Amino acid sequence: MIGRNIISKALLCSLFLIVSAGSVSAQNRHKRYQKTPKQPIFQVKDTLPVIGSMAKLGEKQMNKGLVNSALSAMSGRVVGVNVVAGGQDRMAMLASVRVRGTTSLTGGNDPLVIIDGVSSDLSTLSTIYPADIESFTILKNASETSKYGSRGASGVIVVKTKRGGGGAFQIAYDGTIGFEKVSKRLQMLNAKEYIQAAKALGLVYNDQGFNTDFQKEITQTGFVNNHHVAFSGGNEKSNYRASLGYMRGETVIKDKNYSNFTAKLDISQLAFDEKLKIDFGVFGASQKDDKLYNSQMLFYSSAAMNPTLSFNKVGDGWQRNSNSSQIAAPAPLLLERNDEQNLSFNTHLQLSLQLSHDLQLSALGSYSYASMENARFAPTWVWAQGMAYRGENKSEDLLGNISLNWKKQWNVHRIEATALAEYQQNKHSAFWTEVKGLANNAFGYNNLAAGVARPYGGTGSNYTSSSLSSVMLTATYILLDRYTVNLTTRADGSSMVGDDHTWGFFPSVSTTWDMKKERFLHDVKAISLLDLRMGYGRSGNLGAISSYLTMKQFMPVGVVSYNGSPTVTLGTLRNSNPDLRWETRSTFNIGTDLGLFNNRLLLTAEYYYSKTTGMLYEYDVPVPTFAFDKLLANIGSMSNSGFELGIGLVPISRKDMELNINVNMSWQKNKLLSLSGNYRGREMTAPTITPIGEMNGAGFHGGDNHILYQIVGQPLGVFYLPHCKGIVDNGHGHYKYDIADLNNDGVIDLSDHGDRYIAGQATPKMTLGSNISFRYKDFDISLQMNGAFGHKVFNGTTLSYLNMSNFPDYNVLKEAPGRNIVDQNVTDYWLESGDYLNFDYLTIGWNTPIKNKYITALRFSFNINNLATITSYSGLTPMVNSYVFDSTMGIDDKRTYFPYRTYSIGVSIKF
Repeated sequence: MIGRNIISKALLCSLFLIVSAGSVSAQNRHKRYQKTPKQPIFQVKDTLPVIGSMAKLGEKQMNKGLVNSALSAMSGRVVGVNVVAGGQDRMAMLASVRVRGTTSLTGGNDPLVIIDGVSSDLSTLSTIYPADIESFTILKNASETSKYGSRGASGVIVVKTKRGGGGAFQIAYDGTIGFEKVSKRLQMLNAKEYIQAAKALGLVYNDQGFNTDFQKEITQTGFVNNHHVAFSGGNEKSNYRASLGYMRGETVIKDKNYSNFTAKLDISQLAFDEKLKIDFGVFGASQKDDKLYNSQMLFYSSAAMNPTLSFNKVGDGWQRNSNSSQIAAPAPLLLERNDEQNLSFNTHLQLSLQLSHDLQLSALGSYSYASMENARFAPTWVWAQGMAYRGENKSEDLLGNISLNWKKQWNVHRIEATALAEYQQNKHSAFWTEVKGLANNAFGYNNLAAGVARPYGGTGSNYTSSSLSSVMLTATYILLDRYTVNLTTRADGSSMVGDDHTWGFFPSVSTTWDMKKERFLHDVKAISLLDLRMGYGRSGNLGAISSYLTMKQFMPVGVVSYNGSPTVTLGTLRNSNPDLRWETRSTFNIGTDLGLFNNRLLLTAEYYYSKTTGMLYEYDVPVPTFAFDKLLANIGSMSNSGFELGIGLVPISRKDMELNINVNMSWQKNKLLSLSGNYRGREMTAPTITPIGEMNGAGFHGGDNHILYQIVGQPLGVFYLPHCKGIVDNGHGHYKYDIADLNNDGVIDLSDHGDRYIAGQATPKMTLGSNISFRYKDFDISLQMNGAFGHKVFNGTTLSYLNMSNFPDYNVLKEAPGRNIVDQNVTDYWLESGDYLNFDYLTIGWNTPIKNKYITALRFSFNINNLATITSYSGLTPMVNSYVFDSTMGIDDKRTYFPYRTYSIGVSIKF
């Protein structure tokens, strides 16, 4: 890791790159307005100008490195969108996609995913093979997302998959193979250093004669293996495309693998004198992931285990120190299982009928099915009785809509309007069983009958059903081909809110002014593009509400003896709230795009402000009047604001040579405005300061170990910590943290309302994404960089492993004996800058000149992923959870996956 002075230099270098960079939005506007682009990256076929700050990402703009997930294809390429994956979450990344940050405390913050017109989610998108995707369009402003109603409250990712081109029969193959190596581990004491430190301190230690690096023992060289083949063909009236994809990887953690198999078919047909267009598609995927059972336990045990013990069995069991009860031998921990299999199926049919020159009728129907199976197993070597679990969650989604599109142009006027009616129904069911008291470990989770004990609550099932009805009307008016006004209103009716709040109304308005077409700029050759846009809209959010919360729910609450027989009793487990309603988010945005010198230099900028009102939160209520002490109600509010800037430069654009540099930057500010208010005449209050995250699991820390807080008036996720003035002698030959008496009352109080202060925030104030690509004849090179700045990371891992309180029962870092700190309190001493600049991937490609009767294109590439990271953070990596608001946000606490680097080669061939 590199010091803060180098970070400053790195930022200066990044700012230099910014001068020659641009965002995806600017790049696409450049392509849209350029009359004769040499190599168009993405062609917009919309008949109307794009309104708002929609970021469009075409195939050539997607990430070029090893891409295992469709979402990682756009990581760092779209301003205001954070796609962060760590460790084995490379495939799913389900909890790490945020469009302009977090907008609700308890509501849904994941963006809506629309795949070929069908509503979906991040889980389904993660299964689609990246080579099947033609483009992403990310909608961020309410004026853009309003046509999707409540579902688009947290942004929308519109995905367009590839279709048949209607030409000659083609076959395309894309394949990648590579390996992964751990690039950094914690520097713990080896056996010799461990013994020397114990002797120097006069401590009794356990020496079994081995010299084991447990961190190295649980890792391996990973392997990646991806293959995709697509077939397409047809004619002007009908075409098809079919594809198969398979990927498999062995992670850097032993015995932890993942795989994904996909199959996709799309057919288009014109009929009735080409007035009717039929689009049919079907998609299926089977995704498996052998996840870590407990990453914190495994990584903690591998670091803190006595290095003189053996990794493998000695005799009939694994060696361990009986005094180190908080850790288990790492080898049997690898035998724990936490396996997931996701099966998904989707089919859709869309009919578009041209009723007249100005009128078109469209109808869409889709059916989606998903099943997530989870199987867990803990052997008796780890759990006293062992444990086996099998569970399955199933979901079905039915969607149908019909729309009427009308357009008309006369003289200098043009108008387009769409009326839509839609209905969606979701069904969810689940079943699970857990057993203990395993007869042996040979069956794993494959024979639950081998467990003699079935704990109460370990077996269960549930079922929920919800529906959403919607109507929408949108109209766009264009005057003189330069002034554009768009009005949209959508009404959503949900079965999950109270009867008096069934319908939510979400209007929006946006305007665009194409200033380049004005007379005073038309002849200014230096300016090739200049437009101004502004919008305002409202959207709803139901992410915090599940089915039946507005009604009293009777659930099993226990077992009693009745007439000598065990009887299950039913009761209400939570307060119902018939007054539940939509969270509402209002957003204002204003932005501009500027292109200079025939769009060789592009600038795009946008400011936005949004406010969420009626925010759902669980409040403390008295018992009685209420049956239980918690109530979900719409009272709170929160704001999000930010500024997005993209700059792009094409300094070289020739037949044999081209250089493109782009950067997108986003400054974001989030604030929890209030949580208290009036509910049905009753004043409802919530604590101003609420702990969210803490040091947990096995480790060396004190009782007042809260770190991350939710504080009214502050951004979500702030560090509220005691202040450490330095390291001082504790009077017994050891050292401790010198904690300040912040309220000057003469007492050091480490409780939540004691001597603490707001020491920083976990979410970055600024994020950066930059891509540099250079082509010389048939060779090209691309470098992607991502960065985050202005936030903090609490280094709880080093706090734990530097503490000498329990040495030599638990191993410590190499520097720990020399520093001799015997203290386990959390303070701002271990709060570090989380700033980083990560070189995400480097790709070198060769488009071979081989072309003959059979081969139309052949490309080879060499990729390095996670090339390097510039940071002052002293831990394994600063790229921990900094975006998703939960108990792990901003806290590095013995669970960080080993950083690894991937080397791969790829081949693409078209016939």
